[in-house]
Amino acid sequence: MERRPAVRPQPPGASAGTAAAEDNPWHTGAACRRDEVGLFFAPSKEPTAARLSREEQAKQVCARCPVLLECREHALAQPEPYGVWGGLTAAERRVVLARRRRRDTELREAARAGVPRRRIAG
Repeated sequence: MERRPAVRPQPPGASAGTAAAEDNPWHTGAACRRDEVGLFFAPSKEPTAARLSREEQAKQVCARCPVLLECREHALAQPEPYGVWGGLTAAERRVVLARRRRRDTELREAARAGVPRRRIAG
């Protein structure tokens, strides 16, 4: 079960006026900056039905977000352990990361074996 962190995690450079903010401005256009934090992070002991409903609402915000892909990649690179980021829940991000690891392993093994490179979905 996901628990809501005490403070909403901010993307790198989220505080105004820092050099990192100039290097990573993707978050400034995020649709979620106008929505309540509670929509994206689970409160303690949230019932399953309420969690699924809340996550679906958060994903609807993400679906209209102009920086969805940047947010998703940030969450996968960190990796962010809580909340909805880039339209994916923590569990969905774990699946994506596992697929990427599997794909990368297959590509390395194929390269070592001298097998011609083929496109692997994932």
